Amino acid sequence: MALKPVSLIYNIAKSSSRGLLSVMASRNMSTTSFARGIFLGELREEEILPYPDVLTSDQKETLSMMISAGTQFLEEVNDADANDANESIPDAQLDDMRALGMYGAMVPEEYGGLAMNNTMYAKFGELTGTYDLGLGIHTGAHQSIGYKGILLYGTDAQKDKYLPPLAAGEIFACFCLTEPSSGSDASSIKSRAELSDDGKHFVLNGSKIWISNGGIAEIFTVFAQTPVKDEKTGEMKDKITAFIVEKSFGGVSGGPPEKKMGIKCSNTAEVYFDNVKIPVENVLGGVGSGFKVAMNILNNGRFGMGACLTGTMKMLIAKATDHANNRKQFVSKLREYQGIQEKIARMNLLCYANESMAYMLCGNMDRGVQEYQIEAAISKIFASQSAWDVCDETIQILGGAGFMKDVGIERWMRDLRIFRIFEGTNDILKLFVALNGVQDVGNKLKAMQKNKDVGAAFSMMKASILGPSPAVAPGYKIHSDLAKSVDLLREDIGKFNYAVEKRVIKHKKAIIEEQIVLNRIADSAILLQSMAAVISRATTAADKGDTSQIPLANAWCSDCHVNLRRFTEELSLSNDIVSSRDNSLLQIGKMSLDQGGYCAASPLGI
Repeated sequence: MALKPVSLIYNIAKSSSRGLLSVMASRNMSTTSFARGIFLGELREEEILPYPDVLTSDQKETLSMMISAGTQFLEEVNDADANDANESIPDAQLDDMRALGMYGAMVPEEYGGLAMNNTMYAKFGELTGTYDLGLGIHTGAHQSIGYKGILLYGTDAQKDKYLPPLAAGEIFACFCLTEPSSGSDASSIKSRAELSDDGKHFVLNGSKIWISNGGIAEIFTVFAQTPVKDEKTGEMKDKITAFIVEKSFGGVSGGPPEKKMGIKCSNTAEVYFDNVKIPVENVLGGVGSGFKVAMNILNNGRFGMGACLTGTMKMLIAKATDHANNRKQFVSKLREYQGIQEKIARMNLLCYANESMAYMLCGNMDRGVQEYQIEAAISKIFASQSAWDVCDETIQILGGAGFMKDVGIERWMRDLRIFRIFEGTNDILKLFVALNGVQDVGNKLKAMQKNKDVGAAFSMMKASILGPSPAVAPGYKIHSDLAKSVDLLREDIGKFNYAVEKRVIKHKKAIIEEQIVLNRIADSAILLQSMAAVISRATTAADKGDTSQIPLANAWCSDCHVNLRRFTEELSLSNDIVSSRDNSLLQIGKMSLDQGGYCAASPLGI
């Protein structure tokens, strides 16, 4: 069933796409995003080559020591099964985590943090992905989104006051956006904050649901509607504002911990705000700027998921290979059967592609790249789906043993299910990826139409068919064994661009509602991004003498090429079979919804 266009991310992308065919001058077309270039038929090799290497020798040494200490703690102190069963983390263990600095990883040293950059934080996050996802959610909800707004938008006074105790783990923070009537559609939040008559504080009323750390936090990053004067019309309009709320302000309460499918040791609760008086100096990022604050917190925090789930996938692959190497069925060990070898290979490819995109993303962020929102969304989508698939195949390889609770894989499956939902559901993020790219294509086409640039139009059409220029950055040479993969990437980007242009020309503004088409566009962009990441990584590794990654990159690119050929064929306007199938799917979905369930009668007539 197609999603209704109700999400905040979707609505914002949709709103911006209302000007899909507007004059190009209304938007700066200059961009350093590799993913955005894909939509325009450009292979921006300077954005991916060489693969990021941002850590100094001192940072690597520091990180190695932290990983060693973290591994010892997670193996000898943390008990993930006990945390899951008790649905909590022991207080003594929280003290150990404080001592390790796990609550202030990216906080600058002057505020008592470890001053990790994005790459260091991502690599350290692999540990929690390897040992205990629930523990990772607890620490991530605190620092990746809980007080991230203070790091990104806080004034000096706000940072001085809040960051030291937060970094030390003396108090916990949480991110309060979701409400009973607004899940993905955060623009419909009902919580309100009104400025007092004396102008000294805002009075907040409302409630939030499913808040990680909501029942244990002392500091809340809260988003609420506030009346803001429109500078052009003078009218008062509601806009979202972000606030730093202390539990000590009074009027803040929480519900009992939620009973969840997974990540049980992390606290999740409702939070209520009843006439909470917030000093005006606790506005975060400016009155009426809450949407920007929320989106940038989520975008900035999303990068860590890919690395965390890399750790999960590596652990699952180790369990699957151990079983296959030792379990004998019929006359041979499982490892001797091609079916098992293929499963293991595909699990490795998913992990390799995910790891490549995750560390390219955080590496580019550390290099100062400002435009990474689409890449972050792609990484989140791919990581959460791939980890689920790897877990599912691990259970399949282990057979009946994998289904047993004592083996432990079932906890990982329960924990993994939330990752495709929170921090932006994969469904909504796909629309976000597709609509942003489609907007760029529409602006480019409109600009050429306005300028009547026939020559440019011909060049663009030619590039769409033949593919963009070779993927060789100045002074940088692709390894010869990866040449075929580069050719496939060039070809696939060209065909993708051509297919998207055709769709934009056909649907114009109405493409916003063509969600089946947009999902195919997003799926294609995700595969193209992954191809570029593995080519870059394998080439850089080969330059350093490690050619073992080349088969992984080539196999992944070949697999993507096969899938992309299907996607571009399905995007083709001349594919009547696909169009007929899509219409049938929509009809069946509506029929089932109208009937309130399964829409076919029993073959027994009973």
